[in-house]
Amino acid sequence: MELIIVIAIIGILATIALPALKDGPTRAKEAVLKTNLHVLRDVIDQYYGDKGYYPESVEILEDEGYLRSIPFDPMTKSNQTWQVVYEEIDPDAPPAETDLPEDGQPGIVDVYSGSDRLALDGTPYADW
Repeated sequence: MELIIVIAIIGILATIALPALKDGPTRAKEAVLKTNLHVLRDVIDQYYGDKGYYPESVEILEDEGYLRSIPFDPMTKSNQTWQVVYEEIDPDAPPAETDLPEDGQPGIVDVYSGSDRLALDGTPYADW
């Protein structure tokens, strides 16, 4: 009889804990995504502060030593799927001296995840 009660209590506790454990790996990936986005955005700002214009690609950040390697997007499991947002250049306004690099291409001002899935809180990863 005591054994049946102990097994029942363990079963009830396992039933309560299972849903919380199920989302654990996703929560970890979301934490890594937030960190990687923060790092990329911070490095883009550092690049702008040093050069006076935004980088033309994420790869330039690695090539010029701002990053050891491009971080992986844990949701897509790739470092090639980052979605980038380029700066908007007003063609009518005269460019400032440091707004564009020598070749005149607009630079990256922000990055987002390339995933089309939803986060645990219901927001798309691509909006983070």
